[in-house]
Amino acid sequence: MVSTINSMGLLGIDAFRVTVETDASRAMPAFDIVGLPDAAVKESRDRVKAALKNCGYPIPPVKLVVNLAPADIKKTGPFYDLPILLGVMTALGGLEADLADSVFLGELSLSGQVRGVHGVLPMAMGAKELGFHKIFVPQENAPEAALVEGLAVYPVPDANRLLRHFTGEEPLAPCATQLSKGSRQAFELDFADVKGQSQVKRALEIAAAGGHNIMMIGPPGTGKSMLAKRLPSILPDMTLDEAMEVTKIHSVAGLLNSNNALVCERPFRAPHHTVTPAGLAGGGTNASPGEISLAHNGVLFLDEFPEFSRSTMEVLRQPVEDGVVTISRANYRLSYPSSVMLVAAMNPCPCGFFGHPTRQCSCSSNQISRYLGRVSGPMLDRLDIHVEVLPVEYDQLSGGQKEESSAEIRKRVEAARQRQLNRYNGIGVTCNARLTPAMLSNFCHLTPAADKILRLAFEKLGLSGRAYDKILKLSLTIADLENSDQIEASHISEALQYRSLDRKYWSQP
Repeated sequence: MVSTINSMGLLGIDAFRVTVETDASRAMPAFDIVGLPDAAVKESRDRVKAALKNCGYPIPPVKLVVNLAPADIKKTGPFYDLPILLGVMTALGGLEADLADSVFLGELSLSGQVRGVHGVLPMAMGAKELGFHKIFVPQENAPEAALVEGLAVYPVPDANRLLRHFTGEEPLAPCATQLSKGSRQAFELDFADVKGQSQVKRALEIAAAGGHNIMMIGPPGTGKSMLAKRLPSILPDMTLDEAMEVTKIHSVAGLLNSNNALVCERPFRAPHHTVTPAGLAGGGTNASPGEISLAHNGVLFLDEFPEFSRSTMEVLRQPVEDGVVTISRANYRLSYPSSVMLVAAMNPCPCGFFGHPTRQCSCSSNQISRYLGRVSGPMLDRLDIHVEVLPVEYDQLSGGQKEESSAEIRKRVEAARQRQLNRYNGIGVTCNARLTPAMLSNFCHLTPAADKILRLAFEKLGLSGRAYDKILKLSLTIADLENSDQIEASHISEALQYRSLDRKYWSQP
């Protein structure tokens, strides 16, 4: 007898349908799984056999063949345990139920308990898109599956409970849809704690308002890391669509909080400089998302930027520009979203004191050139804002002057971001940094004085086409912060100030 059970698989963060076909026949006892399974899937036969025996349904001496279709896509992970168990029970005649409209996911323990698995949210979304109306998932994964509207989600604690559901002895109750955003949490780190650095705070405010990448360069101890870690406190709230995108990625990576399935706070990822290219971009044996995708719709902070390997650093170039990281291997090609705010921090030289107003730099000119040369010109050109972080004066540190809080800055950022959401409604753009070159002429309206300054700067400074686009986007964000419908000369002038540090440091002989 042949049975058919529906399940789902994952390719990156995209789900696909997997049909679990089971055949039971009178022959030499065996239990084979085919359909390009990996080691975790092959081991399902032992977990399923033990779970059925311990639930009171020992497998008789028959030959079982389980096929996971389509057979040309590799199946990974332990979430086929539950559909394989149901397939075996149905093929042996121990279960009679209409399962055609249902999808099953879950790992089994040897006692029959159903354990949680990764990637349930994208698989639940895929099941709904394919027209299924019911999904049976591990109990701990039910909250994330319940984020999908229009899909009945049944939490399964153990295999016996699921079998009693289909016999009608003890039906499972579907989980209520939980698609709602919680209230914003209070941040422990606040800009009110940072003394001085008004210019850097202004640059970070502009970066947050427009979603721009930013580079901070300055001596050690000036507060670069401290400022970067406070950036999430001024970022605007995610829209529901953005929150679902982030939750989908974190579900695949197994980073979801079981108490709050929907990720409401913008991610802040700060990998160490020893991270590998695969760790940053993603990939590997099971094709998991990397740090840049885990920071999607949030902040990717790279401290000690020149200490990252050249190959790791250059991995960033395409994802930062396109908002998507593409991983191509011999047997698969995946795309992960990577729309991030890249925040880089670095010292100006190996000892850190090149250009310091009071301390002497101990590095030779060759050492300085080699150190700065670790950050390539193309990578530097992709950073919208370059800002110098100088030492804070004693009077500013010891004074009792009250600094502006994150809540006050965030109000201006949210107002500017709301202008952008209204302006780009319906075209798939959420902030100024994501504008394509073709869109700039439609949304960047310069006054004659502003156009004159930009033309002069382009000719005198030898700006690249990419730098020209970055300056326009920055100017538009500054105009949004001032609630202006046109880009004024002052907006262009301020934006140009944030593109000058490459000439101060990287033009050194």
